[in-house]
Amino acid sequence: MYCSRSCQARAYRRRRQPLPEPGMPPASPPTDVRARQRRRIAEAVWRIAAGQGLDAASMRRIAAEAGVSLRVVQYHFDSKHALLVDALRLLHEENERLARARIPYDMTDPCALLRAVLDEFMPLDEQRAFALRVFTAYYARSLTDPELAAVFLAAEQPLEHLVADIIGAGQAAGSTAPGIDRAHEADMLVSGAVGLGLDVVHERRSLAEVRRVLDYHLGRIFPVEAAVPSETAEAAGHRPSAP
Repeated sequence: MYCSRSCQARAYRRRRQPLPEPGMPPASPPTDVRARQRRRIAEAVWRIAAGQGLDAASMRRIAAEAGVSLRVVQYHFDSKHALLVDALRLLHEENERLARARIPYDMTDPCALLRAVLDEFMPLDEQRAFALRVFTAYYARSLTDPELAAVFLAAEQPLEHLVADIIGAGQAAGSTAPGIDRAHEADMLVSGAVGLGLDVVHERRSLAEVRRVLDYHLGRIFPVEAAVPSETAEAAGHRPSAP
């Protein structure tokens, strides 16, 4: 007994599928296939946003960019808005995963750790330059879309808290300048690094210029440790090409 004709048809199709050969890996579960398709569609949104802006991201355009049918996109996402929100959430998760892999989390050297965190706001490679362009496209839309804004600008400000904690570790170790307010310094560093990174994307400044600005502010907070320039400062003088 089947609950519907569609249920009966699915069961019939499953029976017709051949069993895997002995020793062959099992087929991917449907949930894995679904996740990969959603990721593929989200990546198409990223490419359109980075190259043409979100206004160009129609459902048909996204489907064509992802290499799937419009019906497949509509199967995974109820609306274009739901797709844009999910694509932004996936991009945040991807950036956090890559940043955790790149940043050596070592609180015994808070100045070096803070340098590494600020580097994540810089277009030091194609992936970070691409992500900055996508975030810029989303930022304009988030000004009039509260749901996007909730994903784009988390109310709890985790980046600012992380930077403040790193500065606090330096204060506890006695390596910071006396009298600084770690929360205020964190707000300035995060906001400044984001703006400077976008200046590099727009080719208004070079990476070398931006690194000198950040080194200046790190030197105020960590007057001894920041005297040693970062390893990549000399190699950061080129202007990145558009992704």
